[in-house]
This record gives sequence, structure tokens and C-alpha cells, in this order.
Amino acid sequence: MTKEESRQLLALAPATGLDHLDPAQISEERLFRISYLLGIYKALHISHCDELADCWVGLPNTNVMFGGQSPLAYMIHGGMDALRKVRKMLDAHRAGN
Repeated sequence: MTKEESRQLLALAPATGLDHLDPAQISEERLFRISYLLGIYKALHISHCDELADCWVGLPNTNVMFGGQSPLAYMIHGGMDALRKVRKMLDAHRAGN
């Protein structure tokens, strides 16, 4: 994942440096985005080997939810709702549903 894709997932302006975010100034929405992304990361690493877990978001996916695109593209274009849906799907998969 590129820095630009990371900024898009966090809804940051293109010129915003990821290393220069002030934790005291992070909005509630951005905290939710971070929470969803950490949950997605954790669910992938519990369900898959590290190599697959680390590249899964960038791979084309046949799940109906993604419409053939990668989960990364789906989450970037779908915003908070897409992040929530991916997190929920991975948690359900991890639980055996």
C-alpha cells in the first residue's frame, strides 16, 4: 500500500504527512477509520499467513461485495461504510460464519 492510499483510507489531504499527525487533534471519524483498519489488519493476520494477510487488501477479490476490485479500492472509494463492512465481513469469517 502506498502512502497516498494510506492517506485516502484515513481521509487525509494529499499533502498531509502521516508521520506528522498530532494525536490530540485526530477527529472522531479518523479514530473510527484507524480502529477499522487495525481490526482488518488483526483479522487478516489471525485468519491467514502473514504473506497473504499483508497482500490481501491489494488483490482482486471475487466476493460480491467487492465487485471484482481489490478490497483496497473498495475501501478507498466506499469510505467509512466500506471500512466498516470489510471489518465486519472479516470478523464474521474469523468466527466461522
